[in-house]
Amino acid sequence: MEKVICVYSSSSNSIEKLYFEQAAILGGEIARKGWKMLFGGGMTGLMGACARAVHEAKGRVIGVIPKALNVSGVVYEQCDELIVTEGMRERKGVMDNKSDAFIALPGGFGTLEEILEIITLKQLQYHNKPIVILNINGFYDNLINQFDAIVDRKFAKDECKDLFFVTDSVYTAIEYIAGYVPHVFGCRWLT
Repeated sequence: MEKVICVYSSSSNSIEKLYFEQAAILGGEIARKGWKMLFGGGMTGLMGACARAVHEAKGRVIGVIPKALNVSGVVYEQCDELIVTEGMRERKGVMDNKSDAFIALPGGFGTLEEILEIITLKQLQYHNKPIVILNINGFYDNLINQFDAIVDRKFAKDECKDLFFVTDSVYTAIEYIAGYVPHVFGCRWLT
C-alpha cells in the first residue's frame, strides 16, 4: 500500500557527513517501499539530501513550503508536487493531513517544534499515525531523557511513551511504519 511519509529534518549544510548519509539511506528506503516522501520543501541540509535520494531511487517527493521560502536557492525545485502555503502554520496542517506516518531525522528548532506538535496531536487523539524519532548518533538522547523525566514526574501518563518509537536505525524505522498497528488509548491525557 502506498504511504506518504512525512520527514522532519534539518536544513543546515554545516552538520556532520554521517547525518547526510543516513538521510540519503532513509530517502532510498522510502522509495524502495513504493512510498512517497513529504517534507518541508527545502533543497539544503538533510531535507535536500533525503529528497534527492528518494528521486535517485525512482521515488516521488511532495514538498510543502510557505510562500516566503518558495525562492530559488531555498526550495527543492525538483519536487513531483509542490504545495505553497501562506505561512508556517498552514504548512504544518497540510503536512499533518497528507501524511500517513512521521519520521524525525536530526534537526534544529523547527524540527523539534514539528515533532513535539505531532506527538501532542497524537496524545490528544487528533490522529493515530506512527511517529518515529530517528536517533542517529545519539542526537536525541537528551530529548528522550526529558520525555522520561516528564513521565517519571507525572506530567504525563506512562502510556505517553507509546505515542512514538525511537530507533537509531533507518531500517528499523521503516519496518516499524510498515508493520504499524494503531494503539488504542483509553482516554485523553488532559487531566
